[in-house]
Amino acid sequence: MINLCNLRSLLLELINNEFTNYLMEIKISELMAKIVSIFGKYFYKMIDLDYLAFLENILTENRKNKFRKVLENRTKHFTVVVEDIFQMHNASAVMRSCEIFGIQELNVIEQRYGKSIDKEIAMGAQKWVDIKTFDSISNCVDTMKNQGYQIIATTPHENDCEMDNFDISKPSALFFGTERDGLSDEILQRSDGFLKIPMVGFTESLNISVSAAIIIQNLMNRLRHSEIDWHLSEEEILVKRLAWAKNSIKDIRRIEERYFSEIKTKASS
Repeated sequence: MINLCNLRSLLLELINNEFTNYLMEIKISELMAKIVSIFGKYFYKMIDLDYLAFLENILTENRKNKFRKVLENRTKHFTVVVEDIFQMHNASAVMRSCEIFGIQELNVIEQRYGKSIDKEIAMGAQKWVDIKTFDSISNCVDTMKNQGYQIIATTPHENDCEMDNFDISKPSALFFGTERDGLSDEILQRSDGFLKIPMVGFTESLNISVSAAIIIQNLMNRLRHSEIDWHLSEEEILVKRLAWAKNSIKDIRRIEERYFSEIKTKASS
């Protein structure tokens, strides 16, 4: 049996000491993902509501209200996967579409091209979207399936389903391929379905960032007007409020050090 109180104390101690430098080197969202992957469902029970209130007290009311409004429209019912995008500004543009239309997670397969998100193209979206990277196609597909997603390849195929006819009731991982070659054979072979954009011109393809924007907007608009329970859970919203509060505070390292120092002082007195 895991003692949640002891586990929380351990995490606070780690954050205050060994994790301090780590916090400065990686995205807060990546740290959250790592902790959740280790501690699973227990992590949600350990969210320090006092700490969240402390951080949100630093923010303006407009900022806090904006967080709540945006989170009301976020979902993990759909997730987006981009495969080996050669021109990284396209992946960054896809991330911006995810953020604008409400998809919380973007998955990037870097089997051949290992590049960082173009922050200028993303225009700050990387602060608000959870980015997960995979070093192989098989690892990504296995992870998506284990999380309950059906694999949907966005590519012309004999068994295509056009956007307006796509069944939005099932959690789906939407895969987008490279600019030059499209999706790999491995993904096509492991896909549960295929999705295409209806076209009436001579040109039979669109830039990946354009394709992603069209598909995401269409499916998310239909999802919001459906009776499907597509919202984030209360626990997931708490996690994002905490992460976004941290992302919004410039001197977060100093503030965290002060907060956890006071916690340790009170605990020892």
